[in-house]
Amino acid sequence: MGIEFDALRYPHASRRTAVYGRKGMVATSQQLAAQAGLDILKKGGNAVDAAVATAACLTVVEPTSNGIGGDAFALVWMKGELHGLNASGPAPEAISIGKLKEQGFAEMPKYGWHPVNVPGTPSAWAELSERFGRLPFRDLLEPAIRYAREGFAVSPTLSYFWRLNYERHVREFPKHLLEQWSELFLPDGAPPAPGDIWSSPRHADTLAEIAQTRAESFYRGALADRIDRFSRETGGFLRRSDLERYAPEWVKPISARYKGYDVWELPPNGQGIVTLMALNIFKGLDTDGDDPARFAHRQIEAIKLAFEDGLEEIADPAKLREGAVDWLLSEEYADRQRRRIAEEAFQPRTPPIPTGGTVYLCTADGDGNMVSYIQSNYMEFGSGLVVPGTGIALHNRGHSFSLNPAHRNALEPGKRTYHTIIPGFLSKGGEAIGPFGVMGAFMQPQGHFQVVVNSLDGRMNPQAALDAPRWRWDEGKRVLVEPSFPEELAEALRRRGHEVAVGDNPGLFGRGQIIWRNPETGVLTGGTDPRTDGAVAAW
Repeated sequence: MGIEFDALRYPHASRRTAVYGRKGMVATSQQLAAQAGLDILKKGGNAVDAAVATAACLTVVEPTSNGIGGDAFALVWMKGELHGLNASGPAPEAISIGKLKEQGFAEMPKYGWHPVNVPGTPSAWAELSERFGRLPFRDLLEPAIRYAREGFAVSPTLSYFWRLNYERHVREFPKHLLEQWSELFLPDGAPPAPGDIWSSPRHADTLAEIAQTRAESFYRGALADRIDRFSRETGGFLRRSDLERYAPEWVKPISARYKGYDVWELPPNGQGIVTLMALNIFKGLDTDGDDPARFAHRQIEAIKLAFEDGLEEIADPAKLREGAVDWLLSEEYADRQRRRIAEEAFQPRTPPIPTGGTVYLCTADGDGNMVSYIQSNYMEFGSGLVVPGTGIALHNRGHSFSLNPAHRNALEPGKRTYHTIIPGFLSKGGEAIGPFGVMGAFMQPQGHFQVVVNSLDGRMNPQAALDAPRWRWDEGKRVLVEPSFPEELAEALRRRGHEVAVGDNPGLFGRGQIIWRNPETGVLTGGTDPRTDGAVAAW
């Protein structure tokens, strides 16, 4: 990977130094979790062991964005081959559109039991360890258990989002169930400030039980019983039988060729295909003579075009139109779409897109194995439900379902919904370059797209590619930009018809990590997003 800047097109590019290593590397949004993964590598673990340890630790040290009760996806490069894992859970068998409409809902609720699907995260840890891990599974969760039991000092960005999300969402949580949430996340009656010590002994007990049973307790044992009982007693739909039936799925990754590299994503029900569609549309444009404004304008238009069909087509794999993935990634489709890009912004036929909370991590070991991994409770703290005595905060991923029976992503029992969380991976000529990801709900395909363009068009190193000011298409012609986004570029986009506004919440623009590997030397180069408390831990 080159590290020279295209200074003409990217006059504001960061020159911050990336992190280098050779024997191993872990990059994620929280320093303690990154260090936990590196410790596993030093104990003889591989990239998969490090990813599982880091992921478990993140449920403790970044609870505003993920938890034991969420979903997960992974791309694993192991011994020269790329594997995909879909650990997203389906809707409970007891739920239906009819039941929600009988209760007066016109659209899927955000909080409470209605949007709670089967959590897939614990199954992802166990499955990854079983298939590819080197160390005993129980060893991988030890750092997370220790931090949950002994506590850790809350970092500044974590504290900011803890308070922001508390103020924004807690008033919407189910009031009769708020006591359990408050007991866990507001131990002193308020969100913790930077430097405060936060612990969760019950969370530690649950992690220990998951470690001892390889997650069996969560799906077919004592933890499953506690989830079932809590749901039955408080009007939920989730049952032990839903948990017992669940298993994560190994899937074949999908890709698009861009600038001589293969960009990899997981297939639907994830939205990674939106990134690939946008790259396919954009790569056919002659951008060599573009000034910064035209270059950015055409990127935004490509993303809007990709989302138009992505939001209509992405659903449970069993509900996809036959041949839909191949068609959406075809050159014929890309060519038809790119012809719609003009010199001014167009109005897409899509609804506004919401925000959400997620964590991303990537790992690499000295043998060339690498992992791109992501897990989420969806909207920050998720559903607002905490299973009593466990520290399990349940996600609200089912909010993405439509209550229109004719929609491809309509709510159905046992069905997986449109999923926002996506891990990315880059290869060239059959050799791994490495994992990358940008978390943040519907910002994720946009973040992936911008990171790839920054890296391959702008020839930025991983840190610079993440540092670069981002834009976020929101709805219609509305585009949010970061405060650091060049004002002259924003004004030039306005002249092209974009409704540009500055977004002052850093969470709107995603937070990412990258690890690139030099195929010739094996040297690892990593970057972590300045929009988070993250770190690249290298060996």
